[in-house]
Amino acid sequence: MTTAITPPSLTPPPAVPGPPDVAVFECHESHVRSYCRKFPVVFERARGARLYAEDGRVFTDFFCGAGSLNYGHNHGAIKTRIADYLAADGMMHGLDMYTGAKRSFLVALTEHILRPRGLEYTVQFPGPTGTDAVEAALKLARKATGRRGIFAFSGGYHGMSRGSLAVTGNGRARRAGGVHGQDEVTFIPYEDGPQGPFDSIGFIERLLADSSSGVETPAAVIVEPLQMEGGVYQASADWLRRLRAVTERHGILLICDEIQSGCGRTGTFFAFEESGIVPDIVTVSKSISGYGLPLALTLFHPRLDVWEPGEHTGTFRGNQLAFVAATAAAELWSSPDFLARLPEPARRLAELKAELTSVEPEIVVRGRGMVLGIDLGRCGGGERAAAVQRYAFDHGLIVELSGRDDEVVKVLPPLTITPEELDHGIGVLRAALLTC
Repeated sequence: MTTAITPPSLTPPPAVPGPPDVAVFECHESHVRSYCRKFPVVFERARGARLYAEDGRVFTDFFCGAGSLNYGHNHGAIKTRIADYLAADGMMHGLDMYTGAKRSFLVALTEHILRPRGLEYTVQFPGPTGTDAVEAALKLARKATGRRGIFAFSGGYHGMSRGSLAVTGNGRARRAGGVHGQDEVTFIPYEDGPQGPFDSIGFIERLLADSSSGVETPAAVIVEPLQMEGGVYQASADWLRRLRAVTERHGILLICDEIQSGCGRTGTFFAFEESGIVPDIVTVSKSISGYGLPLALTLFHPRLDVWEPGEHTGTFRGNQLAFVAATAAAELWSSPDFLARLPEPARRLAELKAELTSVEPEIVVRGRGMVLGIDLGRCGGGERAAAVQRYAFDHGLIVELSGRDDEVVKVLPPLTITPEELDHGIGVLRAALLTC
C-alpha cells in the first residue's frame, strides 16, 4: 500500500526585507560565478547543518559545500583545535617542509583511517584541491608504468584542470577547458547510466584481448566508485571487483577517485570499501580537512613512489591549518560516540528513498549512506529539478542538482546532522516534489 507525499508542517518562510546587497559582487566578480545565482542570499555564518543569512533567514544545508563539509559547518572539536593552533602562532605555510602539524596528520591518517582498513599507502600532498590530486595520480601512473593511455568512464567527473578534464566526461566542462580530443584517453560506459546498464568490464576485456582494437594497454583506469556529478550512479561491489581483477591481470593501475564519495559520505570512509578491493592509487580531497579548508591527498602503494625530489610541486601543497583540522577529523573515526550516530540519518534517507519511489514510480532514487540522487529525468527532467531546487531554497533548504542535464536533485546532508534538521530538510523536499 502506498501513501501520498504530504507537505510538512512548516511555518511559511520569513518575509524577506528586500533584495540582498550584492552590488559589489555584480560589479567586481566574474560572470563565471555559479552557486550564488541559485542561492541568491548573502550568508554570514553557519553551524552544523544550518546556514544563517544576513537578512535573518535560516537554511538547512543539504549541499555541504559540494561534499566539502561532511562534518557540518564549524564542527566544535575541529574548531577548537584550529583556534588553539592559531593562538599558539602555529606554522601557517610550510611547502613540503617537515612540520609538527603535518606529522600529527600523517600519524592520525595512518592510525584512524588507513591501518584499521588494512591499507598501506604512501601519502603525497599535491596542490590543495581535488583536481590537483587527480593530476598527480595520472602523472604518477604514466611515469610508473611508462605507458600513456588512460581508461575513464562516461559520466565521470574528476576536476577542471587540463589533465583532469581529459578524463572527465562532462561535455560542457570539457568544452570550457578547451579539451576536445581524447588526449590518450579511452572512455568506457559506466556500469549504469541514463541509457541503462552496460557490461563495461566485458567491453574492456574485449578491447585488451583484440590486437586490432586500436586501443593499447593503458597506464591506468580511473573510476569513481560512486559518480556524484554524473547523477549519483553507484558501482556495484561485484563490478568493482571485476574491474580490479582485469586491471591486475593486465598490469594496469587502478585509480579510485574518492574526492566527493569519500570521507564517510557513503557510510564507509571510502566508497570502495564495500567491494573489498584495494586500489593502487586513491585521490582524496573535499572533506578530508573536516572544516572546508583546502587539502588534497594522492595515496598510492609504496612501490609506485617513483618520483624524483621536486618532480611534482606546488606552493600550497602543505596547508598547515588544514592539517590541524584534518587531524581532528580523522580522530573522529575512532570515536565511539561519532560512529554510533552515523547509521540513523542514513537510515532516514533510505526510508525517504523507499517512500519517494513507492509514491511516484517515475522518480528514480539512487544512493547509499548519506547521499541520495532523486532522478526526475522521466518525470519533468531538468526543468522540474530546477523548480524543486527553487522551492527548496524559498522554504529554507539548500540542495544542488547533478546529472547530464541537471535532472537529478543531489541530497548531501552532513554526517552529523541532528534529527530535527534532517526532518526539516526531508519535509521541504517532500513538499517541493508535491508542489513542483
